[in-house]
Amino acid sequence: MSAKLEALSQQLQDRFGDKLLSKKLALGELTVEVAAADYLSIMQALRDEAEFSFEEMIDLCGVDYSDYGAGGWQGKRFAAVVHLLSLTHNRRLRVRVFAESDEFPAVDSIASVWTSAGWFEREAFDLFGIAFVGHEDLRRILTDYGFIGHPFRKDFPISGHVEMRYDPDQGRVVYQPVTIEPRENTPRIVREDTYGDPAHG
Repeated sequence: MSAKLEALSQQLQDRFGDKLLSKKLALGELTVEVAAADYLSIMQALRDEAEFSFEEMIDLCGVDYSDYGAGGWQGKRFAAVVHLLSLTHNRRLRVRVFAESDEFPAVDSIASVWTSAGWFEREAFDLFGIAFVGHEDLRRILTDYGFIGHPFRKDFPISGHVEMRYDPDQGRVVYQPVTIEPRENTPRIVREDTYGDPAHG
């Protein structure tokens, strides 16, 4: 672990103690896991306290761990993962928080801390079904308003539940049952007998 990450890891441990459920170095970045109950207060501290000064939230995404590690995952299913950047200290931090419920996954919104989180949280809500409590405008952002389900969940069918098309007779978009037949494509390679033979061009 680099000296910079070692110092950050120690600062986090000193400040938050048992509120850090885990710390891990991966891909040259420090990842900490926090409980859903502590998530908002810790994120506020990471932005506001001078020893951390994470002024920028670079990314927030949802994750479905249900099939992680070839199906060997044990634990909560849905998480939000946030990437933070401190311009003051020139360092990054990844924060992960798991939703307590797999049936109705929900964590606090951090849009009040970093306003840029608003659209990222809408995306995670749309694609994974993670509700961000306290978000002022939590609605779908990429799929249609009538869309059923959350397409990035591991149990969402590849062909979806319905398909939509424009109906010229009705002059609008209509929904209908999926007409795509499930199939497996195996590529067939056809080559001439002389393929790759320099004598035959």
